[in-house]
Amino acid sequence: LLLKSSCYLTVSVFLAAADPVHVLPGSLGRGSWCDEHDTIHERLDIIEEKVIKTVEHLESEVKSLLNIINETTSNIPIIPGTPLTDIFDGQY
Repeated sequence: LLLKSSCYLTVSVFLAAADPVHVLPGSLGRGSWCDEHDTIHERLDIIEEKVIKTVEHLESEVKSLLNIINETTSNIPIIPGTPLTDIFDGQY
């Protein structure tokens, strides 16, 4: 609602400044560019919602995978004297 009224105001001010003789108060409608602007914002809102839901889903999946890895590694018996290998050290 605020966006729509601000578009109307912008159109009114712009047109009044361009040709004050032919502009009658209250006769200005919303321009088609303003409708396109609203449509773009509605689409962006939908995309934002989908991105947020996707990120939340991925966070949940990563947490589950990390829990599985943690449970798996904590259950591996370590034989005394066996050197520990860091899988993240970059050496192959």
